[in-house]
Amino acid sequence: MTNLVPGGAGRRETVPVAGPPERHAAAPRVGRAPLMLAALGVVYGDIGTSPLYAMQTVFSIDNGAVQPTPLDVYGVVSLIFWSITLVVSIKYVLFVLRADNDGEGGVMALAALARRVLTGTPGRRAALVMALGVLGAALFYGDSVITPAISVLSAIEGLEVVSPGLADLVVPIAAAILAMLFAVQRWGTHRVGSLFGPVMLLWFAAVGVAGLREVFGRPSILQGLSPSYAVAFAADRPCAAFIAMGAVVLAITGAEALYADMGHFGRSPIRRAWFLIVFPALTLNYLAQGALILRDPATRANPFYLLLPSWAQLPMIVLATVATVIASQAVISGAFSVSRQALRLGFLPHLRIRHTSSRQEGQIYVPAVNRGLFVAVLAVTLTFRASTRLATAYGVAVTGTFLITTALLLAVARAYWRWPVWRVLVVGVVFGVVELTYFAANLTKVTHGGWLTLLIAAAVFTVMMTWQRGREIVTARRHELEGPLSWLLDKVRDAGVLRVPGTAVLPHPTKDTTPLALRANLQFNHVLHERVVIISGRTETVPHIPRDQRLTVDDLSDPDDGIVHITARFGFQDRADFPEVLRQAAARHLGELTGELDPDKASYFVSRISLRRTDRPGMSAWRKALFISMAHNAASQAEFLCLPYDRTVVMGSHVDL
Repeated sequence: MTNLVPGGAGRRETVPVAGPPERHAAAPRVGRAPLMLAALGVVYGDIGTSPLYAMQTVFSIDNGAVQPTPLDVYGVVSLIFWSITLVVSIKYVLFVLRADNDGEGGVMALAALARRVLTGTPGRRAALVMALGVLGAALFYGDSVITPAISVLSAIEGLEVVSPGLADLVVPIAAAILAMLFAVQRWGTHRVGSLFGPVMLLWFAAVGVAGLREVFGRPSILQGLSPSYAVAFAADRPCAAFIAMGAVVLAITGAEALYADMGHFGRSPIRRAWFLIVFPALTLNYLAQGALILRDPATRANPFYLLLPSWAQLPMIVLATVATVIASQAVISGAFSVSRQALRLGFLPHLRIRHTSSRQEGQIYVPAVNRGLFVAVLAVTLTFRASTRLATAYGVAVTGTFLITTALLLAVARAYWRWPVWRVLVVGVVFGVVELTYFAANLTKVTHGGWLTLLIAAAVFTVMMTWQRGREIVTARRHELEGPLSWLLDKVRDAGVLRVPGTAVLPHPTKDTTPLALRANLQFNHVLHERVVIISGRTETVPHIPRDQRLTVDDLSDPDDGIVHITARFGFQDRADFPEVLRQAAARHLGELTGELDPDKASYFVSRISLRRTDRPGMSAWRKALFISMAHNAASQAEFLCLPYDRTVVMGSHVDL
């Protein structure tokens, strides 16, 4: 668990006000069809737009390493179909969706679940699990940079099919669309979210119908569904097959979204949408693209748009553009959610987070992340300028995330589901061999653009691990300055301390030490409010804690001393609202003093730490500089904890790092 207020780990309280947390509902109780339609719009935007560039990229890599011959085409079609079947249908849809963390999904949620079920194992194993989660999140940020750029570029490149003279307009139009996409993030997606499902339903219908038309004309392409063609391709042309696998993986990008968005819809709507709509439509389209290339090898330049009659190409460009914007939106929203999870689990500093919907807690806007993503996406778009070039940078992040998810899934299966060792080994070998092959194939593209996602992931991983390590050091140093809370209790009984009317509320990570703001007030002003409330917020490794099970209250001393401690437990998807915590405690008369509190008149005293870099051990000098820079640019603690500005006093203290 992680403390919301920088500092030490608070110990478990002694006066619980409710029982253990119940399972969080994964999805609202609405009809199956609306939920499936909504899942279609949010979950499948990324993988649903992969036909725009996947097959085209396979036949354009390494100066024609893959040829438009029957052996290669049938082999590629078979590789794509069985990659989708094994990785998406079986691994993610059937297995990974079962590994929910109290209804929530995503690599960070999975890592938190694995750490929770590994309680009692050596600390290094739990630390390794969270490090894998952080690495997976870092790779997801790399994916979040590439997906909007490659998706929008691939859609607009259809203009070159309609008229080659429009090629020079592709990059400017793509840049303009991306700029508008990031500009509207501040207003949230809830107003247009209801359109996503119908648009994606139309998209998959168009993709499937376009594929069905070509498959009817060349039904022999259905032989490509047999795994024997993939095996024959790999046996006869191993080098070409290995190179092709580096691009085939583009057909399964977006699989992580199946898991990451589970908390919004639940596993059943996601599964139904996949098997009833998405999987059949994608299969038909990939088969059709293979049939088209066999019929006319020149169409491998852009087989998706050339499947269509000329009159349908321009409308499909418009529809594809809308679909890729939806795909990009899903990834951007995912980056916001991952950032909040990392923040609450202690791997990022306080970030300014705006809730864009009064009804859905999960719809948030993180300005710093939005700005960073926009700059990175625009730079990538203007640098690579074509989806085929950008595809070389895509696979490393995706395949790395697949491997991490598999490793964490196996840990959960063994410790939580109690799978026997033989089953864990079988599943690990099947998925591990496939995904390691994809990962190795994409490593060959590191020098051709794959370095980009590795660089992004390395930078994000360094930032997150540096912040987590810096917090540990600052916590230890801060405890030295705070001293035991018994010092405060002794001072309260000292006749020299003047008690003034009102309630002082102090956010503080634990009840074992004295809040620095309170200590400074006593030392310099020699006064203490007649009621003192210390609130410790703790983030658990579950997404949500029910409100009626969130608070624990402890009267620290004699009621006449007027000091009470409240522990508020939050899930990593919950908003930390300390004034609301105080209102709940007062309304329910928890503890001796809370019934006397007036939450709307309480004053909040916050300790703001000023860090000074020293030669003390713990971190290298450059990591200390990075940590201090992040701390200086973090959002204020008052804003993060939703404290009222007109009743909040910030008091500074120095800590040597």
